[in-house]
Amino acid sequence: MKTNFRNSRHLTIVLSGLVCLSTLSAAGAASFDCSEASGADEKAVCASPELSSLDSEMAGLWYGYKAMPLLMGASGNRQDEAQAFLKSRAACGSDTGCLTSLYKKRIATLQNNIDWAVKNYCNNQ
Repeated sequence: MKTNFRNSRHLTIVLSGLVCLSTLSAAGAASFDCSEASGADEKAVCASPELSSLDSEMAGLWYGYKAMPLLMGASGNRQDEAQAFLKSRAACGSDTGCLTSLYKKRIATLQNNIDWAVKNYCNNQ
């Protein structure tokens, strides 16, 4: 019984964190320190309120997804996907259309991954 309580408490904390972080995205601040932005992609995100907001939304989802308990092997895939996103973002450079599309796709992927992880987690309890 303690395990189920602890696991459900962990899930509640993760979901609460998602809600809190999603409210931060409404402020439109990038998830990283813009004073240290070096790449064209980072500078474009910092210069655009829309891209900054998308970056914050994605960061909130990533925080929740990263905290979700996953089956063995899935955690490594999760990190690989994050690195692939950063590489793709850098490849966009300052192209705001490319960046916007990339962020929207990543946000949708994270939302789907979180949905899957929650359902999988709940079904295994």
